[in-house]
Amino acid sequence: MTVQVGRYGVWRRGRELDGALAARIEELGYGAIWIGGSPPAELGIVEELLSATDAIAVGTSIVNMWNSPADEVARSYHRIEKAFPGRFLLGVGVGHPEATTQYAKPFDTIVGYLDALDAAGVPVEGRALAALGPKVLRVSAERTAGALPYLTTPEHTREAREILGDGRLLVAEHKVVLDTDPQRARDLGRPAVVSPYLGLVNYRRNLMRLGFTARQLDDAADEVIDAVVAHGDAAAVAARLNEHLAAGADHVCAQLLVPGSDDPVPGLTELAGALGL
Repeated sequence: MTVQVGRYGVWRRGRELDGALAARIEELGYGAIWIGGSPPAELGIVEELLSATDAIAVGTSIVNMWNSPADEVARSYHRIEKAFPGRFLLGVGVGHPEATTQYAKPFDTIVGYLDALDAAGVPVEGRALAALGPKVLRVSAERTAGALPYLTTPEHTREAREILGDGRLLVAEHKVVLDTDPQRARDLGRPAVVSPYLGLVNYRRNLMRLGFTARQLDDAADEVIDAVVAHGDAAAVAARLNEHLAAGADHVCAQLLVPGSDDPVPGLTELAGALGL
């Protein structure tokens, strides 16, 4: 059975997570914590978060196939699953061509990596795949528990659900700024979108499929930022996140952006209230 992640989760980079924050996220009622920033193959951060909590699910979003050999990741998966059965979802992905000089034939790399996880006994229901375009979305439906799209919109979610069909997990990530001043919110959200994502071919291609022009992406136009960064008060942000659920997502994970090193807990608390957690 696929790991139960609930309807709402929190996405943060591994360096921004620790056991104390994980416990607070669980107390607030979120169903899952998603570890970004390509956590290393030994997955020690996963164990840290699971050890600090009681029932919340933890997923990787994502382990990079180029940086983390499948056999080592599989050993980590089995170690974690034995200690915390049913609470860990292994999210994997091929990353992007700008990240490595070895990058070639990404589709073949994905298939080969999943083959290696099969051979190492990592179950289909215990893993999910980063997917944006139709071809990889189909692989996620055929070879994993489901898809983990990143930097997308509810329109993409609707298209992804049509490709995945019923019965496969669809997790949508969406960036969040809790600020009712639109310009101030964009000023905070824009750097998190521009660097590195608007310079990466796979994200640019996906956003252009959704109707944005190359010029809009080059300029990080307000229309682009507003599409991928939900901003406003907690009610407005919650409504935007719920658009993903209405479009067919099973789960939406909020990546709360805060100024500098500000504590994310107040914002996560406010959002949890608006989401009815």
